[in-house]
Amino acid sequence: MIRKDLRNIAIIAHVDHGKTTLVDEMLKQGGIFRSNQHVDERVMDSGDLEKERGITILAKNTAAYYKDVKINIIDTPGHADFSGEVERVLKMVSGVLLLVDAVEGPMPQTRFVLQKALELGHKIIVCVNKVDRPDAEPKRVVDEVLELMMDLNADDSQLDSPVVYCSGRNGTSSMTVEQKPDLTDLFETIVNYIDPPEGDENAPFQVLVSSIDYNDYVGRIGIGRVERGTLKVGQDAVIASFHGDFTPYKTRVVTLMQIDGLKRVNVDSAKVGDIICFSGSENVTIGDTLCAPEQVEAIPFMKIGEPTLEMRFMVNDSPFAGREGKFVTSRHLRDRLYRELLKDVSLRVEDTDNTDTFLVKGRGEMHLSVLIETMRREGFEFAVSMPKVLYQYENGKKLEPIEQVIVDVPENAVGAVMEKLGSRKGELVTMHPTGDRIRLEFKMPARGMIGYKNEFLTDTKGEGVLNTIVLGYEEYKGDIQMRNFGSLVAYETGEAVTYGLFNAQDRGPLFVGPGTPVYEGMVVGYTPKSDDIVVNVCKKKHITNMRAAGSDEALRLTPVKRMSLEEMIEFLGEDELLEVTPKSLRVRKVIMSNMYRAKDNFKKKNAVDG
Repeated sequence: MIRKDLRNIAIIAHVDHGKTTLVDEMLKQGGIFRSNQHVDERVMDSGDLEKERGITILAKNTAAYYKDVKINIIDTPGHADFSGEVERVLKMVSGVLLLVDAVEGPMPQTRFVLQKALELGHKIIVCVNKVDRPDAEPKRVVDEVLELMMDLNADDSQLDSPVVYCSGRNGTSSMTVEQKPDLTDLFETIVNYIDPPEGDENAPFQVLVSSIDYNDYVGRIGIGRVERGTLKVGQDAVIASFHGDFTPYKTRVVTLMQIDGLKRVNVDSAKVGDIICFSGSENVTIGDTLCAPEQVEAIPFMKIGEPTLEMRFMVNDSPFAGREGKFVTSRHLRDRLYRELLKDVSLRVEDTDNTDTFLVKGRGEMHLSVLIETMRREGFEFAVSMPKVLYQYENGKKLEPIEQVIVDVPENAVGAVMEKLGSRKGELVTMHPTGDRIRLEFKMPARGMIGYKNEFLTDTKGEGVLNTIVLGYEEYKGDIQMRNFGSLVAYETGEAVTYGLFNAQDRGPLFVGPGTPVYEGMVVGYTPKSDDIVVNVCKKKHITNMRAAGSDEALRLTPVKRMSLEEMIEFLGEDELLEVTPKSLRVRKVIMSNMYRAKDNFKKKNAVDG
């Protein structure tokens, strides 16, 4: 049968090219909201972190209606760190809407997501968004997309993909640059160009699980598309794995839901092409196949790209441990990390020899920092180490992940950026002007990017745009001088006072102000010198007949440097940890005692010299 009443599409694009905003308008014009209903901006970015950062982290399923056709839409992340989400959800759709900014054109993540869609043989609709911007160049962008497609070996039918010009913000679209007042042209193109789902509704049912959710009432929920047959509530089924990870086992479909707008609606049955959510199998995971018992046949599932970065998550053992967190033990930490694996297909968690420490591997700094921030908001208290890249070994050679780095900077910042990236083993590939800015493309080791983003923003005075994506693995490029500054370390435990801070601030910028509790070994600032310096920020002025305690008020302190979670992760040195609690973020030394740390450093120095 051919489901002419249904289309399944994914919206793919580089970060911040307007996917979620366009989906908002498709839902409004697709009859999902009442005309007088108040709807949040970027309604698909439902998580607090997604709203705050303005990025999509998890792929979302929704559905709009055009005439008599239901259009299942999957809004995917655009950030490279969440590309594991993109890889798996593309298995649920028949075509993709490739969204490209009418000013920026194709960017690194555009290439990545388009390559995945072409490999699966999906039909492509090129959607040039933000054509209402005064500096938009839609014709140039279309040419760049065609060049990218040819570069990725697209076949003739894919090269003939239709082009729709849109403004997601205004809710307009057209087959020409001149906009029509609504998204009718976009809906028409989807319905007429994307193939309707096709399959045998009478064959034994088969569903590939492409996503996982969890609900306290029904447990784990599998999400996927019905590839063949008809599925009913209460039916017996078998779960199988294409890669043979386990022996097929029996289960039952307890509940069955379909997506209607932003809601999940209970249904009694689903047939070929429907995207469904089912419960009843506690152990189902991404990549499994739900099959009819009479024909157990697993569907091929692509291997998700391997992690490139690892961090150690450990129980917090600082003097302030347990003061601010609700969940502080290794059992709490372990359970939470392994629970994250149920939903995040790109993450890996491993136990270590130390029961209080766990290895967590992910796709990048943002991938891991989002996990850290989420756990922090849930009430967890723990510590994390400096991120390290994961090496591979082949024929006795050490291989490391290599990234494509594209920077868009003002002309006066080009020299500083090239110098910094060059010192981090970056190779300049291309350089060309775009207006009064210069776009540079580098190929460099992933470890060279750790800790660089802060420097980049400083060097470009906040005007630079930096994008990265992993290209693959190449031979180790040699040592890189990662940190050209040292830490200011607290001398004793106590409360920071103005007099102590005033004496310490000549050494470098400080992270703490008067009244902040500190402990021995806590990092309270940094110094331009490469070595760490111990400072006593708790030191009070001695009161004598000649000096009054109130004269502290005359001491002027420079403003405290506030850092975000990502900035603190980038700041970390090899001998430092980040203490994470629901209320605070503190950088500290692994060895907190100043005396023991000095002895340890002395031993290491002698070992190197010897």
